[in-house]
Parts: sequence; C-alpha cells; structure tokens
Amino acid sequence: MADELGSASADLALVFVSSHFASDLPRLLPLLHKRLQSTHWLGAVGGGVIGTDRSGKATEVERNAALSVTLLNLPGAVLQPFAVATDSLPDLDGSSEEWHRWFELDPNTTRAMLLLVDPGSSGITDLISGRDYAYPAAACIGGIAAPHNAPHGSLLCGDQVVSGAVGLGIGGDWTLDPVVAQGCRPIGPVFAIEQSHRNVLLQLSEGSRRDSPVACLQRVLAELTEDEREMAKDSLFLGVERRDLLIGGNQPSEPGSAFLVRNLIGVDPRNGAVAVAERVRPGQNVQFQLREANASRQEASQLLCAARERAERPPLLGLLFACLGRGSGLFGTADGDVSIARSVMADLPISGAFCNGEIGPLGGSTHLHGYTACWGLLRQAPLSS
Repeated sequence: MADELGSASADLALVFVSSHFASDLPRLLPLLHKRLQSTHWLGAVGGGVIGTDRSGKATEVERNAALSVTLLNLPGAVLQPFAVATDSLPDLDGSSEEWHRWFELDPNTTRAMLLLVDPGSSGITDLISGRDYAYPAAACIGGIAAPHNAPHGSLLCGDQVVSGAVGLGIGGDWTLDPVVAQGCRPIGPVFAIEQSHRNVLLQLSEGSRRDSPVACLQRVLAELTEDEREMAKDSLFLGVERRDLLIGGNQPSEPGSAFLVRNLIGVDPRNGAVAVAERVRPGQNVQFQLREANASRQEASQLLCAARERAERPPLLGLLFACLGRGSGLFGTADGDVSIARSVMADLPISGAFCNGEIGPLGGSTHLHGYTACWGLLRQAPLSS
C-alpha cells in the first residue's frame, strides 16, 4: 500500500485492528504513521475486522489476526477528530454549549459523527444521550471496541493509543447515512404493558385479556413450529416500542423500527415477571422477537436498498460496526453482512469492526445496540450555496 501511494497524503485514515494485535498497538501505530501519510487517524480494536483488499473484495475476518487500514481523500470535508475522557461527562441537565465545549465540535459544521468507545469506559449511555442533546441533527454511528489484556486503551486517535471515547465530526460537503439492522422478526401479537417497575414487566394485556409476561410468552411459544421453539431457546428477544420512533401515529418507514430490540435478562417464576435490558413503563407496547439469519438478511437488504434510493449520490465507503454475535455464527457462512451490502451496492468498499456493542440511530434517537449491524454510508453531499 505504501509503495502504491508514494508521497501522497490522505485526509483520513481509519484503522481497525483485531485483538490479537492489541499488545502491539503502541508499536504498530508509529509504524503506520511512518509508512502512510494522512492528516487524521482514527480507529479501534475489534473482536474481528472488516475491510476491502486490493482486489476490491470486501471481507469479514472474525477469528484470525488482521489489520484493516482505509485511506480516504474527502475534498471539501470538514473533519474534526476528538478524544474525551468518559469519567467526567458534562451534566445532562446543563446547557448544550457545555457538551459542545467538551467534545470540541462546532454544531454548525457537524453533519454526522463517528463515535468509538473503549469497553472499560463508564457512562456510555449518558455519553450517547449527551451527544444527542448537543448535536440532534447529526447522525451518529459507531461501536464499543473489543476488550484485551494489554495495559492501554482500545482506541486510536492521531498518534495516540487512548481509552475513553474517540470520534470524528464530519461536515462540509460530506455526511454519513445511518442504517441500523436489528436482525429480528416479530413473533406473536403486540402486547400492552399494564404494570411494570423500572426494567421489569409485571403484567401485559392483549385486548381485554391481562396476564403475566411469562403466561403471554408461553402462548406465543405454543404457536411456533418445533424448529422455531428450538431457536427461541437462545435467540429470543423483546421489542420495546419507542414513542419517539413513531411520528404522528404513522407507521415507521423502516421495517421494525418502532420496536427497539432488547435482551430478556431474567424471569421470576413466583409471579411470572420478566426483566428486560431496557427501562419500560405502562402504556408502552412490546412484542417478542426471534433472531435468525433469514430475517437478518431480509431486513438488512431492505434497509440498505432504501438508503441507496434516498441518496442523491452513491456512497464512497460503507462503515460497518457489527455485533460479535453476527458473522458466521448467525449466517452460517463468512462475510454475511458484507455480502448483503454488496448485493445492493456491488462496488461498495467496506471498512469496520466487530464490536461489543453497536451505536446507531433508530427513529429520532441514538441507542447502544446488541446483535445489530450498524452502517454508516459515507457520501458526498455538497451544501447548497
């Protein structure tokens, strides 16, 4: 790569390193800087890495040692890298200007944001909420880096290996189109929450019938095929309706986008209560979800097709942050998510990593997800003069 580029300099270098190389990061980064020229550098350690080789083939490397380096020339872009310590967040009840100063990003020139977080960071949910508060019009895509045993962070920014969070404000003539594929299909009816406490469902209703969440789930499972019930043993989730994902009572434009898919984390056999990895409240709707490969393929393909049709110009790059639970473990074959993208956008270069949690918008808010594929389609979108 260095020989091909010669003395040419890129605007942005994206570096994703598998955890096999984590202990080598302090030596690897200076070597890359010596051999490759770029104004800005950003990256993270991944449980696996995603990249495009010199023949143009996009590849997901899940278990082997790998390094993905993507060099981008972005004429007319305003790129603002940042590195922040997540143990000292601004007050969520404070002003948005406090967050602007903390991120050191100008909201007037930030159209989109890339956000990478160290797995040892605290306050990740508050960080994402604060980002939304300060930059509501800027879509955000990213992920939680992979953990490792080396005595340093999992993030790369400039010539430093750091912890906390790093990212990039993107503006000028460029933006990121976000696509979040949750990879589940609904099973059974939509239930209304009648009683709950924090993240625990106590009573659900379907029409005039009220019952415990466990009893409702048992009815749903009874209607499934034997294969589906077997799948539900380790692939069962709950979709929690978010009112902010529905506008004016209309149906969401994205498949399943009214429901934020969350893990089921416990059952109380004494009263049939179910705990879910999301705070819930009476009046919300919920629906059980089954995660499986065909639904994941169909959903991702639909969402990427819709993004392609909405865009005035094709993307230069697809940034992919995928859950460690996807890949061959979900699809049964290698390159599952990149193959879906290439079936929609055949020549799309792809870069990214397998993450411990994915960051992306659903409806009007950014969320920390699990088991998803969060895409950021980087494209040129000149501002009107």
